[in-house]
Amino acid sequence: MSHNSFWEFPHLSQRMPILAANVVSTSQPLAAQAGLRMLLAGGNAVDAALAAAIALTVVEPVMNGLGGDAFALIWDNGTLHGLNASGRAPQGWTPERFAGMDAMPDIGWNTVTVPGQIAGWAALSQRFGKLPFADLFEPAIAYAQNGYAVSPVIARQWAAQAPKLKDQPGYAEAFLPQGSAPEPGDIWRFEAQARTLERIASSDGRDFYEGELADRIADFSARTGGALTKADLAAHRCDWVEPISMSYRGEYTLHEIPPNGQGIAALMALGMLDTFDPPRQGQPMDLFHLPIEAVKLAFSDLHEHVGDPVSMGELTQQLLDADYLRRRAALIDASNAGTPIAGVPTQGGTVYLTAADSNGMMVSFIQSNYHGFGSGVVVPDTGIALHNRGRSFSLVPGHRNQVGPGKRPMHTIIPAFITRQGRPFASFGVMGGNMQAQGHVQMMQQLVDLGNNPQTAVNAPRFRVESGPRVMLEAHTPQAVVTALNDLGHRTEPQAADSLDFGAAQVILRQAHGGYVAASDPRRDGQAVGY
Repeated sequence: MSHNSFWEFPHLSQRMPILAANVVSTSQPLAAQAGLRMLLAGGNAVDAALAAAIALTVVEPVMNGLGGDAFALIWDNGTLHGLNASGRAPQGWTPERFAGMDAMPDIGWNTVTVPGQIAGWAALSQRFGKLPFADLFEPAIAYAQNGYAVSPVIARQWAAQAPKLKDQPGYAEAFLPQGSAPEPGDIWRFEAQARTLERIASSDGRDFYEGELADRIADFSARTGGALTKADLAAHRCDWVEPISMSYRGEYTLHEIPPNGQGIAALMALGMLDTFDPPRQGQPMDLFHLPIEAVKLAFSDLHEHVGDPVSMGELTQQLLDADYLRRRAALIDASNAGTPIAGVPTQGGTVYLTAADSNGMMVSFIQSNYHGFGSGVVVPDTGIALHNRGRSFSLVPGHRNQVGPGKRPMHTIIPAFITRQGRPFASFGVMGGNMQAQGHVQMMQQLVDLGNNPQTAVNAPRFRVESGPRVMLEAHTPQAVVTALNDLGHRTEPQAADSLDFGAAQVILRQAHGGYVAASDPRRDGQAVGY
């Protein structure tokens, strides 16, 4: 058997959900188990989520790292709390810095905003955690020091990014030490990242923003063309925020983090769909045309109107106004694919994980480099790969999302939470760029309209709306659906069976007796664990 054929998986497999009183679901098994260890050690769902998140920076380094952003929703004692741990643009990022460009760069220092994720870890632990902050780092440090075997999925992602990023400052030395990406099954060790994790753990995260790590980041920026300074890092603050929401089918409510995240697009699309009849079990076409059209309209508004929270004012609620969404829904033609344009509301947008414990605390958490390995910039001898979240800024003068000093860009990463008649129903997320908001809509239809269990909901074929009439479809989408969508005017693009373009979902659903049903997406390495 050749080495390559050994890592092929030609047969369909059926993954079953986990039923337990304490659960963790992530996109990588070693990280899920890190979270479970915290629960077994007496920690709560926040401790588990954080240990998993910290471990993910080591064991799934393409999709997230130490230089990214994060958001979280936490259900605790009858209240849903929101945390925005996204960072802001350096003070040197005036519009003039980007003069002459048609769009923000894709990679490099001119995409690096202040990473907010580590401050988010510390804020969550301080407010909700039970275990000492440093304890949460033990699994991640051990993985970085001792090594772990790289999975076929992660090796594939790693190899795909290497050609694009190999010339970015610090990237090849950190992530291509042998001149190429690791192969499936190779052991990956990163002692520099282990040392950095130890500094973060022992300083409650402060070293990243005002200590030796901050000095290293700022010095490297100054030497290699970046605008990020130590003053920018020291000025970072996380924000506890009030979640925004949309009622659906009378008794359910979807909750999202408010802008600068794209969660508002999921709420808008859901509000439009609520004016139509629910999809029917056994009628797969019901899960495609109408939600595709609603998502297209919601994305038009998202990219026209959403930006830094400070600039939004009352616009957030205006975009979620029931009358406005009814007017937007009226533009949906049940028999034709439309060409959406942004509306005018009344005046007046990765790795995802979720955890829940036997005391009823549930956590919906997401963190990200944005694109694979982010900007490609890696601070030497630290393992700090810096994200490229600044790529999401607009260069259109006067746009709410126009780049500017100290502004937060529109964000794609979004955690989600569903309540039913005011009680917790499900914690979930669907990682993957603009797939996230539309993935939330599709998961709501699966969990609420069809009443499917979490694993069935996760496994169902998804669509992904792209620019114009393009609609990407998964390989296991019924051919009758593909034909019907084409007949309606959609330009469908079925993808290969191993496509990673449809995100990776993790779901925890709370049962009436207090236990949970947890599921993880078979499209990636994910695992749901519990006891």
